Amino acid sequence: MKIKNIIRNISRKKVIEVSAATVVGCALIGGGFFAGFASGKSVSKNITVTGVANMNLDGASSTAADFSVFWDAWQKVNDLYLNNADVSNEEKMHGAINGLIQSLNDPYSEFFSPADNQQFRQDITGDFGGIGAELGMSTSSQIVIIAPLKGTPAEAAGLKTNDWIVKINASSTDGMGVDQAVNLIRGAVGTKVTLTIFRAGWTATKDITMTRADIKVPTVDFEMKGDIAHISLYSFNQDADALFYQALQKAAAANAKGIALDLRNDPGGYLEVAVDIAGYFLKPGSPVVKEVGRAVPEQDFTASGNGALADIPMVVLINGGSASASEILAGALHDDRGIKLVGEKSFGKGTVQELENLPDGSSIKITVAHWVMPSGRILDHGGIVPDYVVPLTDEDIKNNRDPQLDKALQVLNAEIGK
Repeated sequence: MKIKNIIRNISRKKVIEVSAATVVGCALIGGGFFAGFASGKSVSKNITVTGVANMNLDGASSTAADFSVFWDAWQKVNDLYLNNADVSNEEKMHGAINGLIQSLNDPYSEFFSPADNQQFRQDITGDFGGIGAELGMSTSSQIVIIAPLKGTPAEAAGLKTNDWIVKINASSTDGMGVDQAVNLIRGAVGTKVTLTIFRAGWTATKDITMTRADIKVPTVDFEMKGDIAHISLYSFNQDADALFYQALQKAAAANAKGIALDLRNDPGGYLEVAVDIAGYFLKPGSPVVKEVGRAVPEQDFTASGNGALADIPMVVLINGGSASASEILAGALHDDRGIKLVGEKSFGKGTVQELENLPDGSSIKITVAHWVMPSGRILDHGGIVPDYVVPLTDEDIKNNRDPQLDKALQVLNAEIGK
């Protein structure tokens, strides 16, 4: 069935903005955080601590977490450290909290001092100068490029998914969190930043210098490939649903017989936008993703549209730069309708972070849940392996070839031919 015959049945859906997309220094950071971001309460409250002993030095030890050890260390630092007068008690306390968060060995959980917390919140809504790349953390705790965004200094400089950022302006990234890296990369428009990059297959690192720009995150591109509408979605931002609808209207006007949905190098964004877009292609009530945590209520997200395109032939393109909301949408279409995936394994970012305020103006960003696909597969770390694995080489890019899209069109044309 052609899109033209059914597109008029699609109603515009309102994007529910209950999550926060962080657009900072080098672009959207840590896709799962945007998909599941929730702000912590800012009011002070009484805290009851359980599972520890010896909150005071004269207490009796009865658990593995014996706080007398901490207070003993605190006192020894105050009594013995040579430069103790140069370090405030507040700085020591913040250092201890930072150590607590680091002990979780979770690359997406971080501590923000009051100053860093204020900067982080400004980043969420403010304008920025950067390079236009999504950053993430690899399973080996290395700062890596998830995806360079279209039309940005990062793309122009040739940065690629899984490039390891070894240094930022000669400062090592060892032990550095994603947000720390963002703060170093971000800067005034027109100034330069140098990243020391290592890539699989290289024998040595390379310094790549870029000029920071005013980053405008692209959203949707549309083109016809014969009878197929090729729709590229670059970000699940607040405008994506409306712009995607416009692309569907163009597909209808062109009498498209199928859709090649291109999610390559899409680092994610609002979860609600991904769920809304899924509603075009899934029957109402179909599961899209489930949020499962230890201390947060389990929540099911289901398709809420009228499913007017639930029978349209489709194929979805993904690669290592497809993360978070991209993986959720691709996984839901694959699990529910068996829509074929073409390209390379996705990034594998499937956890949810919340920002919890602390009484002194500091905060912690902490992982509270993960995403579970309709098939029961946990999204985090493993990524999604496409049905048709097609590499895209440097030689392909140099010669303006796209074997991944070629394969997707071949698969989709064969399905249409049935």
